[in-house]
Amino acid sequence: MDMKLEVVVLPVSDVDRAKEFYKGLGWRLDADFSTDDLRVVQVTPPGSPASVIFGTAVTDATPGSTQDLMLVVSDIEAARAELVAAGVDVSEVFHDAGGVFHHGGTAGRVSGPAPDNTSYGSFLSFADPDGNGWIVQEITTRLPGRVDTPVTYSSAADLKGALERVAAAHGKHEEENGGEYDKEWPAWYAQYMVDEQRPPA
Repeated sequence: MDMKLEVVVLPVSDVDRAKEFYKGLGWRLDADFSTDDLRVVQVTPPGSPASVIFGTAVTDATPGSTQDLMLVVSDIEAARAELVAAGVDVSEVFHDAGGVFHHGGTAGRVSGPAPDNTSYGSFLSFADPDGNGWIVQEITTRLPGRVDTPVTYSSAADLKGALERVAAAHGKHEEENGGEYDKEWPAWYAQYMVDEQRPPA
């Protein structure tokens, strides 16, 4: 069963201030709902499948206590320029002395991007008005198996060709298994068509 991280809850002391801060970053405002004792604001970073919620009575955590939330960008310098333009107090671009991942806080930070601009190796940091901390990481090339590439067909003809190929392959599969009817053929077809476009890493 898929388990998708879709929401992170942030503790803030001033909901409207936090709302304006994140909107100022260009994050989409998805919701702002209130009841007698509850207020829920949801915002989503550009291109992100996961959202952020903050508000009144949505968490008992101390405002500003959430640290090292990760955002991923393809160009760390361009991301920094956007944050600066939005008025955010943002760190310089840095890489970690150990070269594996960034340390907590500011320990191990080395000024400048990763040597040879290695993917996964360059970072910057900023905080919201309450002090909730964000890390931005540059990823230019994903490691194998890290992301499921969507399976798509560009046209009916493309899909027809795929069905013809899988039907032929499944026919051979049945022959190799004594010619018996395969009751699980839909699953076999589906896996074959996925693997054809997205070979296992």
